[in-house]
Amino acid sequence: MKCNLLLVDDHALIRAGVRALIADFPAYAVVGEASDGAQVIDLARRLHPDIILLDISMKETNGLDALEQLVREFPLSKVLILSMHTDPQMVMRALGMGAHGYLLKDATGTELEQALEALRNNERYLSPAIAHTVINQALSSAYVKRTNPVDNHNLTGRQLEVLRLIVRGKSTREIAGGLALSIKTVEAHRSQIMKRLQIYDVAGLVLFCVRERIISLDD
Repeated sequence: MKCNLLLVDDHALIRAGVRALIADFPAYAVVGEASDGAQVIDLARRLHPDIILLDISMKETNGLDALEQLVREFPLSKVLILSMHTDPQMVMRALGMGAHGYLLKDATGTELEQALEALRNNERYLSPAIAHTVINQALSSAYVKRTNPVDNHNLTGRQLEVLRLIVRGKSTREIAGGLALSIKTVEAHRSQIMKRLQIYDVAGLVLFCVRERIISLDD
């Protein structure tokens, strides 16, 4: 069964471009489009989309106002922010309000598909280009201060290597190439890491690594 998408952006050309990319993804279908935040609420009520691709900056009702209502009224729909904004406050605000992912508009088609796959599998997604932004913001936030000694949750040295690369935004293929491992081995490590930490999304892994001092801005 295809995953139904609702595309929201006030620029027709951007909607057309994203729609053209999604047309090449066999598991997904754009079932509706909106040009502002007010329209998306009405469409979501009628279409019940699985994933909503939502722009932040729109002329009428902006994306963050719409996000707040979408999260409240449609808890089963995942929201993927699609934006050019890389400001730390903006990214963290969107994630804190309930967005399931944040994808930059200059992302490739491959990254778009990866983001959709993550949300479809009940994970979160951050564009690699803003992973560092999230780390910066997390480091400056009081809630990431560590109060207990780090035990790394029994992760092996190799798993810690993989974990650091994951939160730096590296793809499975890039990690495999960099560590001279097979893709299946990296995927196995990733699965074991998430299971041991009980964290199943990249955003959560980033915050965990910052809180436990597993990574720093100098890594």
